[in-house]
Amino acid sequence: MGHSHNHNHHIDPSKLGETRLMWAVAANMLLTVAQVIGGVVSGSLSLIADALHNFSDAASLLIALVAIKIGKKPPDQLKTFGYKRAESVAALINLTTLIIIGLYLVYEALWRFFMPEPIIGWMVVIVAGIALVVDVFTAMLTYAQSKHSMNMRAAYLHNLTDAMASVGVIIAGSLIILYGWIWVDAAMTLLIAGYVLWQGFSEIPKVIHLLMDGAPDGVNIDDVITSMEGVEHVYGVHHVHIWQIDEQRSALEAHVIIDKQVDIDKVKLSLKYVLSDVYKINHSTLEFEYECCH
Repeated sequence: MGHSHNHNHHIDPSKLGETRLMWAVAANMLLTVAQVIGGVVSGSLSLIADALHNFSDAASLLIALVAIKIGKKPPDQLKTFGYKRAESVAALINLTTLIIIGLYLVYEALWRFFMPEPIIGWMVVIVAGIALVVDVFTAMLTYAQSKHSMNMRAAYLHNLTDAMASVGVIIAGSLIILYGWIWVDAAMTLLIAGYVLWQGFSEIPKVIHLLMDGAPDGVNIDDVITSMEGVEHVYGVHHVHIWQIDEQRSALEAHVIIDKQVDIDKVKLSLKYVLSDVYKINHSTLEFEYECCH
């Protein structure tokens, strides 16, 4: 007679995510030290730029880790909605630093065009090759979580852009070895900076929108009002506010005009069903007014 053994070893995804983040922080800190040494010895600005970006990666991952821990705190008397928005604040900090780094790299690259310095190409290629391995490793650690969190997406973008930067530095170092084109180092730094700025400016509006209590993506307030007014015994809806509590939760408050003779609880249930089923708004506060009093 066969025996089926089902060993349910439950692993907390959030704990697994935190562990991955700690590994990524450690890897990026070690890489930053190696790249700074390699950049100073070789004279490569693009390698130092990559090191600076790597340091920001480690910082962004550390900020993301702290934000996740804060976000787990339950609601209290001071933060009645909880602390989940700490992750959005962390995303804003990380994306802002990404933009600042991008602007700094543009300045340094332009200056290097006018003041070129000798570069040891082979050292640039070796250090950048090691950096690429670490960058790909850390990007893989954060990829899965980046699909569901602005905070983790910001951290992931830091790592992804750094992996691309490492590829660029390898190309620059190879061209210096083969042809002695020192100017390629500054040109590659400009390309890295451009990509960093594009990523930063693309993502930061989404974070600001959430922090300013913007409506959820794809939710039109007029459509919501029309759907609510389509519920039986509802004569009008006004004073409507829709906002995101965090990335996973949306909220609504509204005044609803109904007939004085109807069952308020029945109408309320119907409205909440529409809001939840159609618009994924599960936190709604409805104030009812009678038609004769409106």
